[in-house]
Formats: sequence, C-alpha cells, structure tokens
Amino acid sequence: MNRDVEQHFANYPEDVRVRLGHLREMVIELANELQLGDVTECLKWGEPSFSVSKGSPLRMDWKASSPTNCFLFFHCQTRLVETFKEVYGTELVFQGNRAIVLNLAEPWPVSSIRHCVEIALTYHQRKHLPLLGM
Repeated sequence: MNRDVEQHFANYPEDVRVRLGHLREMVIELANELQLGDVTECLKWGEPSFSVSKGSPLRMDWKASSPTNCFLFFHCQTRLVETFKEVYGTELVFQGNRAIVLNLAEPWPVSSIRHCVEIALTYHQRKHLPLLGM
C-alpha cells in the first residue's frame, strides 16, 4: 500500500478502516482478475485514489462530516455514475454524478459495487458502448 494511503487509512475509525480495506482489496483483486496491470494508489484531493492504465480513476473515503457513510467516488465528467443510476438506481444510493454512498450501518451490496468498480476500471474500453456495456 502506498505510504500516504496507508497513513490515511490508519486515521479512519476502526469500522471504517475495515470496510474501506475490503473495498480497496476488491479494487486490487478485480484489476488482477481482469489483467489490467498494476493499480496505482495515491492520495488525490486528500482521498485514497486507485487507477489502472485503461480505466477511470476511483476514490474512496469517509468524512467526519458524514460519519455514517463511506463514499466511492468516480470521475464526474464520465458517464459512470449516470449509468450506475440507470442500472442500480433502486439498489445503490448516489450523490450527484460523482459518488456511490455506502451506509456503514447496513450490509453493502457487494456484487453491485463490484460490478461498478469493474466498469470504472475498464471505462476506456467501454465508454463508447450503450450503458457502458453493462
């Protein structure tokens, strides 16, 4: 793990660290399964960011101003969140055109989140497809 990202994770409350740690592992596992190359980890806008060469970067974070939620952020100038809303609008909660909101008090819909992460990691191969090929 990148040192800055590791330090950022260390500052999370324990329950957040565990949940976002699982989400981070999902990103890395998907990149490996899809043979997308190494995942670059860094802090962008003060949030852990993850990217691969043919994908759209994604970020994740928890904010003290919204302590019951974690956020999975996507590049707002892509069609990612717009498409996710179309496909998972009744299953996932969104914040504008930039994030999936994940409630810490509830189980997360892992298969839906996993699918969204997969689409982001392969975005440049899909961006011309209707509904991004979902």
